[in-house]
Amino acid sequence: MAYIQLVINLIAFGAILWAVNVYIPMNATVKKVVNAIVIVIAILFVLSAFGFFGPIAW
Repeated sequence: MAYIQLVINLIAFGAILWAVNVYIPMNATVKKVVNAIVIVIAILFVLSAFGFFGPIAW
């Protein structure tokens, strides 16, 4: 995976997370859970891109 594609995907993760936090009203607890899930997915994605984690098959 090219590093530019990795950066673009991380920017997309961040933009989606920002949009969910700003525009969708939700309880603070639910917001924390959603943020944690997105961050874990992003970390697994980066680890997969650098070869530390197996390929992620969606």
